[in-house]
Amino acid sequence: MNATTTPTLSRGRWYVVFILALVYAVNIADRYVVSTVLEPIRIEFGLSDAGVGWLTGVSLAFFYITVGLPIARVADRSNRRNIVAAAMILWSAMTALLGLTQNYWQFLLARIGVGVGEAGGTPPSTSIIADNFPRGRRAYALTIYALGLPLGAWLGSSVAGAIVDHFHSWRAAFLALGIPGVIFGLIILLTVREPVRGRFEMVTENSAPPATFVETCRFLWSQRSAWHINAAGTVICLWGWGLLFWTQTFFERAYHLSTAEAGARLGTIYFWAGIAATIATSAVLALPQMQDPKRIARFLGAIVIVSTIPSFMIYWTRSLTVATAMLWIVIPAVYLYVGPTMALLLNFLPPTMRAQGMAISLLTANVANLIIAPSAVGWLSDRLTGPLGNNTESLRYSLLALSLTGFWAGYHYLTSVRTYGPDDERVRAASMATPAMTLQKA
Repeated sequence: MNATTTPTLSRGRWYVVFILALVYAVNIADRYVVSTVLEPIRIEFGLSDAGVGWLTGVSLAFFYITVGLPIARVADRSNRRNIVAAAMILWSAMTALLGLTQNYWQFLLARIGVGVGEAGGTPPSTSIIADNFPRGRRAYALTIYALGLPLGAWLGSSVAGAIVDHFHSWRAAFLALGIPGVIFGLIILLTVREPVRGRFEMVTENSAPPATFVETCRFLWSQRSAWHINAAGTVICLWGWGLLFWTQTFFERAYHLSTAEAGARLGTIYFWAGIAATIATSAVLALPQMQDPKRIARFLGAIVIVSTIPSFMIYWTRSLTVATAMLWIVIPAVYLYVGPTMALLLNFLPPTMRAQGMAISLLTANVANLIIAPSAVGWLSDRLTGPLGNNTESLRYSLLALSLTGFWAGYHYLTSVRTYGPDDERVRAASMATPAMTLQKA
């Protein structure tokens, strides 16, 4: 492919975005439903806050990050569509199996299976989308893809809460979300086509060998912009998703809501605020001037810094009305960063490193989101229960401490713009050279 040739963009690329957004929605729903039924699981299995955080968060994340990197390595050199379909079938089946578990160890093993399956979802999906859109349009396309996030959170919160209330069993929610996912995995296998790798960077699978994991890590480290972008996304996961992991439980304890009541309240916000924020972000990113990555990073940094204050107020106030109002402000910030951050990161990585680069990003994000946040908040809550007299106030102060990390995420976004120029030149050179040659030049 010569420098003046532009690959034809067919309408089918939007079908791919739509289907992969649904994959993302099922992924989030199967993961998020645990937060909805966290308190019933804790009570039935007789666990502490730290114990239930370990069972539901750490168990998934450990195997997610362990298996994610090898799967991404395979995705950078083989058919990504097949990986996404197989992964979805596996994690959906394991989600359904969670609904059949009867004790701690059965639940733990099935939760590990969910983590193994989900590791094959996002890295190859985002790599497929990157090869369906040119650099300037990836942020827009990946923001549309990110609509799966609020949709999945709504399914895992409001829908799952209603199912629990109807059947009077937390296990029913896992069965209802898991079984349809197996069928959907087969649809992906039959209807989504694997795109030509690197078609918009004047490089194809045959012009550069797949990068190794070590080469990807070295290149990512040399790209200071990418490093700060990844750090920003990681800290947002610690801040936003770490808070939301415990918010359902906090609302149940602090305001004496049932699982269905808390799920319906939170799910409504996740759905409408999340979708509105994502659509608004896609509209902003569709503007010609927003194809400048520096403006995107500054936009994200400003949003998360401003949103940190109301995130603190959610847990400081004693009013359910005020807490709910603050959530309507914070939830958009937790959702809108996903697509633009993925696009910024992918733009600073050559095609032969994208799936692995995204897997590294998801590794750090999920360590923050599923290991540090659940276990640290749970541990601190357990430690404060005695001095504060009950596990409601202990959880409140633990979440107040976590809420302040939003400022940290904003710092990384604003710092990332300092090296965009040289980092962009390096990745363009890497797109026309082998990874090894590029690393020597870097």
